[in-house]
Amino acid sequence: MAQHWQELIPIDRYIVAASGLLHEYDRKVLTLLYQPLIGSTCSSLYMTLWAELEENRMWSEPSRHHLLMNLLGHNLKDIYEARLKLEGIGLLKTYVKTDEERSFIYELHPPLTPEQFFLDGMLNIYLYRKIGKNHFARLKRFFSDQKKPNEEGFVEVTKAFQDVFASATPGSLQYMQDIQSELDPGNDQQFIGRNEQKPIVVDVNTFNFDLLQAGLNDSLVPKKALTPKVKEVISNLGFLYDIDPIQMKNIVIGAVNEVNEIDVEELRKAARDWYQYVHYDQLPSLIERTQPHVYRVQLEEPKTQEEQLIRSLETTSPVKVFKDSSGGVEPSKADLEIIEEMMFKQKLLPGVMNVLIQFVLLKTDMKFTKGYVEKIAGHWARKQVKTVKEAMDLAKKEHNTYLGWSETKKSGKSSSKQKPIRTEVLPEWFEEKSQTAAKDAPVENNKELEAKKRAIEEKLKAFRK
Repeated sequence: MAQHWQELIPIDRYIVAASGLLHEYDRKVLTLLYQPLIGSTCSSLYMTLWAELEENRMWSEPSRHHLLMNLLGHNLKDIYEARLKLEGIGLLKTYVKTDEERSFIYELHPPLTPEQFFLDGMLNIYLYRKIGKNHFARLKRFFSDQKKPNEEGFVEVTKAFQDVFASATPGSLQYMQDIQSELDPGNDQQFIGRNEQKPIVVDVNTFNFDLLQAGLNDSLVPKKALTPKVKEVISNLGFLYDIDPIQMKNIVIGAVNEVNEIDVEELRKAARDWYQYVHYDQLPSLIERTQPHVYRVQLEEPKTQEEQLIRSLETTSPVKVFKDSSGGVEPSKADLEIIEEMMFKQKLLPGVMNVLIQFVLLKTDMKFTKGYVEKIAGHWARKQVKTVKEAMDLAKKEHNTYLGWSETKKSGKSSSKQKPIRTEVLPEWFEEKSQTAAKDAPVENNKELEAKKRAIEEKLKAFRK
């Protein structure tokens, strides 16, 4: 997992480009609709890059990233992470060339129009979850206006082009050939225009349509009903609401109309209703995602308890794992922000984040302190932990180290004194009694301390009996 300093350094050059003209109205859309989803740092980065473009021009002057750091007042890590968010939400495309020195082109893309955004099917739902019903309705009113007056009783009297203008051409083909070069923009030039942004689309290959079609009866849902447009909507809904092909089957069947076609709007409504029923009338947020298939290790049917747990952590979202580990209590807004920040800043995959959530909650008596979580997350990021199994093994191996971090956090200062001996609640997957840790423990460990630990363990065993 690459760190930001491997991808970007302050002396790297960059040029800002625009895929088309950016309008003043775009600023309102970015500030009021996009900023709640991507944050103020991302918004500032986009606006700063936009400001570097001269008025009605498509390219900026070359600059170095030192300039961005000074203009924004952020370090390079924050700028890099903000850039990734802009890329993910479709506002920026990045191109890189590596010669003697690295150069970037940052191509700004316009935001969706208000109509596209509010009818998007993904971004509008994330925004609704983020800002709430009342403010969402307020924004809809801000970006809406009354329809044009009823035209009933009016007769259109607009004249056509040919009714108003006449052409007085020389009637010579040679004349058109002579001026053809004057009509083209010229070498290495292009006309300035506006390219409208396309909605965000999840790659259809991320959804298992073979499994979906295998579960659909041809008499109920003909194969021809799964058009490219319908597949695009299904893949979006599968990502948005975390719906697998088995669950999607019933939703698709319920959206088939009387002419054996799949009603896209009915499909969206059914998926939303299903999600709200399962999640107690809640809507999804941007961190509701599970371990990517490429990093799943438990692909076969689990046979042991540990394999079942790995499968569960790989196929469950971090929010649900947090809720289950907390006895069914919904995570607070602060907890969600910590999870989202760790997954984005430290690039932790959802399955790895699930292991971290379980470990921290059960080891610290249900406390989820940002500083402690961030310290472990940073360690795992540096170790390039990508699978659930790797995260579980590392947690077992470094248990004593993490315990020391916890004690340091509580005391508010580091100490070289002997660590207190205590027993604690640990996740189910932490059953092995630190055999691995014992192998990796330093030879110079205090023998007296080990003896005391063994004595306490024996007393605990006797007490349990």
